[in-house]
Amino acid sequence: MNHTFHIPVLGLGYSIDTPLKVARYGISSVVSIVDDELTERMRKYHEEQTAGTFTWIDKKAADSRARRITAYLNLLDTQVKDQFRALKATSFEEGTDLNHYFELLPEHSPLKQRHQEMKSLSAGPEKTAAQAELLLAMSPGAIDVNIMSKVDKVNYNDNHESKGDDFTDALAAMRGFTNSTLNSSVIISAGLNPRLYAYMEKCSAFYPDQNGTFAKKIILKVSDFRSALIQAKMLAKKGLWVTEFRVESGLNCGGHAFATEGFLLGPILEDFKQKRKELAEELYQMYVNALKGKEMEEIALPEQRITAQGGIGTAEEHQFLLNYYELDAAGWGSPFLLVPEATNVDEETLNHLATAASDDYYLSNSSPLGVLFNNFKKSTAEEQRLQRIEKGRPGSPCTKKFLCTNTEFTTEPICTASRAYQNLKIKQLQAQQLEEDNYKRQFEAITEKVCLCEGLCASTYMKVGILKPRENKAVSICPGPNLAFFQGKYSLKEMINHIYGRENLLANVSRPNLFVNELNLYVDYLKKDIANQLEEITAKKDKYFHKFKMQLLDGIAYYRALIPELKFQDSLSVEEMLKQLLIAEKSLD
Repeated sequence: MNHTFHIPVLGLGYSIDTPLKVARYGISSVVSIVDDELTERMRKYHEEQTAGTFTWIDKKAADSRARRITAYLNLLDTQVKDQFRALKATSFEEGTDLNHYFELLPEHSPLKQRHQEMKSLSAGPEKTAAQAELLLAMSPGAIDVNIMSKVDKVNYNDNHESKGDDFTDALAAMRGFTNSTLNSSVIISAGLNPRLYAYMEKCSAFYPDQNGTFAKKIILKVSDFRSALIQAKMLAKKGLWVTEFRVESGLNCGGHAFATEGFLLGPILEDFKQKRKELAEELYQMYVNALKGKEMEEIALPEQRITAQGGIGTAEEHQFLLNYYELDAAGWGSPFLLVPEATNVDEETLNHLATAASDDYYLSNSSPLGVLFNNFKKSTAEEQRLQRIEKGRPGSPCTKKFLCTNTEFTTEPICTASRAYQNLKIKQLQAQQLEEDNYKRQFEAITEKVCLCEGLCASTYMKVGILKPRENKAVSICPGPNLAFFQGKYSLKEMINHIYGRENLLANVSRPNLFVNELNLYVDYLKKDIANQLEEITAKKDKYFHKFKMQLLDGIAYYRALIPELKFQDSLSVEEMLKQLLIAEKSLD
């Protein structure tokens, strides 16, 4: 990879076609394949933009979910390859896309340095040869896909009979990816799913060919070393190799937040750094044994990358993570929501994001999955949710049904954000005749859930102009809290220059260090969790809170020892970080 950053998945629609905007410049990005209706509509849109023929894959057609996903990923693959060929066919003159490709690269990139050397040559055979060499060394960014392993709804036929395990949402999406022409990776997030892993074992695309290369690769998004080891072992024993561990901050990230038990990003990355070789060797032995069991040829130890993402905000932080923790790359997600060239954010939401304050970003229980979710107070979906409650009609119509998991009142699962579920749950609550404060608290917990299936697509539909006349315009968006420090809209070049230290978009912004910011989020999270449990703290909960606190204190001690390695530009930065660590420590005490 020529770039040292990637753009992680951003909601359902925000990065759905990001590869078509950035891959030709060598930038890798991640597409969500949860919503096959979204992929089909975006396929239609892009086919029509390029005057291609389009045949709609009906939702009731056989294996439609997998086929729709395959068709969309094939379109991305074809169009990116066409864009990249066209880019390489342009000249090396100033202002061309070809030159732009090299200008965006980090300063230390050997490819960028060779480009600079080529520009200094006089016209002639030597310069022509140098240009030919540069063209051969170029590569487009990866078109990776994301599957949330727990979003794995069982699907039913017209007779309300299960279609079987192979047709659950996660497995059908995986089949859609493996059947595509992409030579890229699937990022598995949100924990392990044994049924999905068993299905992946049947997919030939994940096994090495005679040259030891993979048509499709596996990336695990993890929150700590232990979860990485457990999941990777399960896969290795099936003959499936994890080519990358993508470590994400538990709370300082966008989308769903999976809080660790007080384990902070720095100590977690230290674990990976210290145990990286040992981890690869242990997994490799299991992997080789599994291949032998399948009568496949043994291959040399494959590549295993370590990357991190969540809350990175400056070039110094980016470079420190790469250098000190020996990472292969780092992910920059939420800041790209402010880059219209790269992502799909409608104008109203974009303006709100560009002017938002830190308290506009908050951790909520609004996800129907029952997992913490980073929310935005100024979103129109939040506004609509409150209006529906005021009108006595809480909840949302449930049309897509991707997050239907609750069977408390029904035989077939329904969504906790749906009007059907919330009506039933509120009636149950009313029958309990609770005291007013208790009733209000439980009512708010029920009605806090919001539809993400439509809300995370609406912005995309509005931006590209394919929102249907009676379709819901309410937008859900899930930026990480780090976005509060970015104020404005940026070009792709400006954001990449910021990542690599050629510009500073936060020059006049007071912002805590990446590690301190995450620490503060965890301290606040612990405080709120304890406050919510005060009425009935069990011995088990008390033990959990104590462990959580001790892990945070260990993290503070780790960061104190790390300060000399951070290489701050001035002593004020050192003093400020020490001060912030002391404040957090006192808050915990």
